[in-house]
Order: sequence, then structure tokens, then C-alpha cells
Amino acid sequence: MAENQRTAPPVTDSGQGAVLRPGRAADPLPSTVKDPAQSATPPAMPAGAPAQPSIEETPPVETAPTDDESAVDSGDSGHGEASDDGVEQTVAYSRQRQLRLMLRQCDRILLMDFDQLAMTDWPDNYTLAVARRRRDLWLFTALVAALVFLSGLTGFVPAWVAGTGFGAFVIILLLGIPSVRRIYASSPSYLEVVMKRQRMLRDARAHAAHLEASDGLIWQCARMADFNPALKNTRFSNLLRLSEQRVLARRLTRREHVRMYLIYLLEAEKAYERVQKAFFEGNQQAIDRGWQGVAAEPEPRT
Repeated sequence: MAENQRTAPPVTDSGQGAVLRPGRAADPLPSTVKDPAQSATPPAMPAGAPAQPSIEETPPVETAPTDDESAVDSGDSGHGEASDDGVEQTVAYSRQRQLRLMLRQCDRILLMDFDQLAMTDWPDNYTLAVARRRRDLWLFTALVAALVFLSGLTGFVPAWVAGTGFGAFVIILLLGIPSVRRIYASSPSYLEVVMKRQRMLRDARAHAAHLEASDGLIWQCARMADFNPALKNTRFSNLLRLSEQRVLARRLTRREHVRMYLIYLLEAEKAYERVQKAFFEGNQQAIDRGWQGVAAEPEPRT
């Protein structure tokens, strides 16, 4: 039984490769066993055969972009530049439009007459006080002469004194006439000083009404405050409010009001010159860059 149960040893065939045995790994065939030293060195190449570079030594091959890829890249860059140029043109157009609007609304400031609003010949308070003193002296002497004359009529004083008083009264009255008084004195009378002040104030108010027109001027010039921060001063707030209500010219009842109005106009004139300079520079830049829509001339006033 033991002999019958014994299995015959497996027959190894070199042509079938490695043979598996129970309980151990497969043994390699003698023909497949190689020397480790020989396996580490590559086999010799035959003479005349071209050398094949290894993967590590093979340089990377740079492939030139195709026409489609170049067209896509150039199209993307061109589209980006075109979009940036369009944004800049839109911003420039908006800025030029605002500058044109400022120049159009505040162009009446160029009609300002400095001498008429400054009132350089305005009689000062000393001149007015001297003229008032002369007027009071003239009234006092005329009243005294009239009293002397009336006293003579009642018999309180002699007749020759009353006659002298009457003559003095007539002479004093004649001195009150401007044409006669200029023969003896060149200084203006109190009435002339007051009338001169009123006339100059009236002319200044008329000029202010001409500048303000029906739309108002200085409250529209307030938008140029970015070019002259002095226009943001709070002392001009009352003038701006009256100009917006179209009643500024009627409220200029004193010289101080006209002087304040003149100061604002001078500051607005400085801002106008800066706005005009910025507009011309933007217009020239638009012409240089070929933006015809931005560099177009403003429409004529109707």
C-alpha cells in the first residue's frame, strides 16, 4: 500500500519552463539564470548601429505651436487689449462730457466785470462822515440865519440885524445848490456821497442779475469745487442757496454782499481755467489715440 500510495517524482522538462513542487517556490530554469553583473550592463551593440539614447539622457522635444493655437492666443490677447482700450475710451468720454457740461454751464463767468463788482470808487466811511458834518453845519447856519430874520419880523431884534440874517440865509441856501457850491468847494456833499453809493450798488446788482440770468450761475459753478477747494467754503453757502432760488441779485443790498459775490466769482474763474485746461488736454489725448467720439467738438449753444 505504501508503494502504491507513493507518488512518482515530477518529470522536469526544460522546454516547459519552471516546474512547481509542493511546498516550495518555483525554481528558475538553468538557461534563464543570469549573472547579476551581466544583467546590470546593457548588451553590446553591434558595430555600425546607431546609439540609442536612454530615457534620462533624451532631451525634451519642443513642439512648435500650431497655427490654430497661435491664432487662439493672439485672439485672446487682442480681445483683452481691445476691451481695455474700450474701457479707457468710455471713461475718457464720460470725463470729457462732464468737463464740457461744466464749461457750458459756467461760461457766463467770463462776462464778469471786475471794476463794476469791486466798486473801487466806493466812498469810504470817512468821506461820508465829513460830508455829514458839513451838511449838519450848513443846516445849523441856515437855521440860525432864518431865526434871526424871523426875530426881526417880530421886532425882537433891530431891522438891520434881521436884514443881515435874511441875506445870510439866502447865501447859505445858494451854497446848498451843487452847481454853486462847486465854485467854492470841490468836496462832494453828503447827498452826493449817498447817491453815488446807491448808484454803484444798483449797477453792481444789475451786473449780478446779468451774470445770474434765469438759471443762476454760482450754484452751477459749485460742481467745479474739485478743481478749486475754495469753492467749498461754508461762507458761500448762503450765496449758493440764493442763487439756486434765483433771488440772489435782489438780496445784494449791501457792499459786503457784493464783495462776497465777487470773491466767489474770482475763485470760480480759477476753477474754470483749470477745467478748461483739463478739457483741452483730454481732447488732445483723444486725438492722439484716435478716439474721434471723445475728441468731437461740443455742440453749439441754442
